[in-house]
Amino acid sequence: MAGNESPGKGNVVVISGPSGVGKSTVCKRLCERLPARFSVSVTTRPPRPNEQSARDYDFVSPEEFTRLRDSGGLLEWAQVYGHLYGTPLAEVEKAVREGRTIILEIDIQGCIQVRSKLPEAKTFFLMPPTPEEQRRRIEGRRTDDAESIRRRLEKADGEIRYAMESGCYDAFIVNDDLDEAVNKIEAFIRQGGCAR
Repeated sequence: MAGNESPGKGNVVVISGPSGVGKSTVCKRLCERLPARFSVSVTTRPPRPNEQSARDYDFVSPEEFTRLRDSGGLLEWAQVYGHLYGTPLAEVEKAVREGRTIILEIDIQGCIQVRSKLPEAKTFFLMPPTPEEQRRRIEGRRTDDAESIRRRLEKADGEIRYAMESGCYDAFIVNDDLDEAVNKIEAFIRQGGCAR
């Protein structure tokens, strides 16, 4: 795809979904297949074990985040589980200008902001196959305590309803088979548009 794109025709792809649905894995696969670049978000939350700054997130202080946000340096931002997250605008603009695809793993609030600024963005919401499978995936990460897992699962139903009501997603993809989910998203992107 990268070879066929012309400057100024890059794709902005948004992947959203509740905790434990496999967003990061889907994003990594899409980056390998398209090829695409993953947008590294900035966040005020502390790193989890095995996370690296500039690879997983840019970890910043609340003051640095506020400075970046207030100077217009973020395409979108949101507060999630008490921490701030945002997408640096410069990296997205550069990818679009150079005709590349950039993938943003962001929540519904962020997707709504992106859609309002970039209506041509391609947006996908990942759904868990079952609540039990979602719980198993979250527990399998071994990064959250029991209370965090409970809060994440409780929030998931509301997120799915909100996503459906928001009208900002091109497609809802059930991630029960990783390759199939990635194939569906890739096909939408390569078609150059999505049926809304």
